[in-house]
Amino acid sequence: MNKKIYSIIAIIILVAVYGYDAYFDQQVEEQVVAQGATAKTNTNEYFLPTSTTGQVVHHEGYSLSYSETHEQPEWVAYELKKSHLSNTNFKRPYFEIDKAVKTGAAHWRNYKNSGYDRGHLCPAGDRKYSQAAHDETFLTSNITPQKHDFNAGVWNRLEQKTRYWANKYDGVFVVSGGILNGKMKTIGEEKVAVPNQFYKVLIDVNSGEAKMLAFLLDHKESKEPLYKFVVSVDEIEKRTGIDFFSQLEDTVENRLEASAVYSNWSF
Repeated sequence: MNKKIYSIIAIIILVAVYGYDAYFDQQVEEQVVAQGATAKTNTNEYFLPTSTTGQVVHHEGYSLSYSETHEQPEWVAYELKKSHLSNTNFKRPYFEIDKAVKTGAAHWRNYKNSGYDRGHLCPAGDRKYSQAAHDETFLTSNITPQKHDFNAGVWNRLEQKTRYWANKYDGVFVVSGGILNGKMKTIGEEKVAVPNQFYKVLIDVNSGEAKMLAFLLDHKESKEPLYKFVVSVDEIEKRTGIDFFSQLEDTVENRLEASAVYSNWSF
């Protein structure tokens, strides 16, 4: 009889411990999501685009709008200051699932043997000012499938040029993403969409009169000069449904977003 009672007590204890662990894990998960929903002190909220998904996550070094439908961000936005630029080489970490994404960010395994790179939208090279900022770019909410020759080629050239402008103009605000519409290939069990085009939008407000610059690139390698890919911000808005820089005064926003002039940027 005593043996039976002890067994029942042991089962109750195990259930209680398991229940507590599950409750604790849920509390931690909810806390991480809540932290991600809170803008950080070094995130420039003023220039964040609108979200068509309603799921904006803020990390210390960048913010993003996550598209559960496409299992990747529709945009990643951050300020790249001159003081952020560094030649420090940190050890490359493993990719990790972003637990701040409430609906669940895609697993890095979707990319394995897919033929596509895990392409950063906020490059690790833009976040070399600290180990934590660098490592944070390896969250799966910051990546998108990219062909290797595109990722290492014209897209890399554009990232390097963005760092050049950040240095020249004492900082720029950057928004990057894939065009998540139309017929797209998918990879992995979670069916991560492969964009057919990518965009990058920049605004400079530090070197006098505000100016914008937008790029639209087909998802393939190109040796063309970067100015060949310049389009208006309006064009990117039309293709994505995202409203960029809506906090600007309307007449300024409309004038800048309609222009595809790049002569006031140093190429």
